[in-house]
Amino acid sequence: MELLNAFVVSLQAVWANSGFASFTMGNGIMILVGLVLLYMAIAKEFEPLLLGPIAFGCILANFPNTGFLDEMGVMMAINFGIKFEIFPPLIFLGIGAMTDFGPLLARPSTLLLGAAAQIGVFIALVGAMLLGFTEKQAGAIGIIGGADGPTAIYLSSVLAPELLGAIAVAAYSYMSLVPLIQPPVMKLLTTQKEREVVMEQLRTVTRFERICFPIVAAILISLLLPPIASLLGMLMLGNLFRESGVMDRLSDTAQNSLCNIVTIFLATGTGMTMSADKFLTAQTLEIIFLGLVAFIFGTAGGVLFGKIMCRVSGWKVNPLIGSAGVSAVPMAARVSQVVGMKAKPGNYLLMHAMGPNVAGVIGTAVAAGTMLAMMK
Repeated sequence: MELLNAFVVSLQAVWANSGFASFTMGNGIMILVGLVLLYMAIAKEFEPLLLGPIAFGCILANFPNTGFLDEMGVMMAINFGIKFEIFPPLIFLGIGAMTDFGPLLARPSTLLLGAAAQIGVFIALVGAMLLGFTEKQAGAIGIIGGADGPTAIYLSSVLAPELLGAIAVAAYSYMSLVPLIQPPVMKLLTTQKEREVVMEQLRTVTRFERICFPIVAAILISLLLPPIASLLGMLMLGNLFRESGVMDRLSDTAQNSLCNIVTIFLATGTGMTMSADKFLTAQTLEIIFLGLVAFIFGTAGGVLFGKIMCRVSGWKVNPLIGSAGVSAVPMAARVSQVVGMKAKPGNYLLMHAMGPNVAGVIGTAVAAGTMLAMMK
């Protein structure tokens, strides 16, 4: 009898310490959310390299009594990598090594299109403040409009870590939906004549220009906005690896092995912030709505400024490339190409759109740096 009682007590202890005993309806809902995100990543191929780990991290975050964030281990180390701003700059190192700034250097005026597309960031910021978010939270939400996931995570981890999961999911979800969101806005704001504009071939950019650009950009932007020196510095260092011609091994590592490893940690850690108590709030729905508003206005801002450049240049700039000013590289540039080809078959806009597209990466980082300088 005593043996049986001891066995029952042991079972009760096992049950009390299990996840089942503390499992809530909120945990169940969030696990379902994670499964839906996994479906989107795997079946629909919506940003699978990022959304997949985020989704699985969301599932892991909603297992009770794991002690992931209470005891030192790999999960806590991943959390530290996000909390102390380690992973986003390393991602930017890989992005820089993969980015060709040649189209921007060949037509520097497209930098203005990248800047114009950042209007979505500030529209969402104002909207968030009107909905009752704090100034810091509004700044973190606004950066969704830049369509740059690592920058959104970086800024959120500094200004509003409690909103990190919702902001990351909104940013990466809308990045994957760029081909659906942008074309209606682009067609609404342009005429058939504007969409048919054929642009002249870009000039050849010298190796000297390609090497000088990351060095000069890192110096000027870091001195102007020190809070983003780590992001822009790593972006430009990666690009220097690429363009120098003598650091191919470093460039290859940054583009592939390092970038893939850090992506796994960054995305999984972001998903692990999506616990039920933090994610299942009215604020999450508001953030998702504001993200959509930001994307629409960012696209509109780039296209409208493209219309101005079209007129000023004597119809030598196709306004469609302005939509690529959001920094969803290279997806937004491809959308400009697709819409342009439908308006006039054979009108190749991809390389022209890459100028404002990579300018958007810089523009979003500058917008983030401005917010950090003002709000941190």
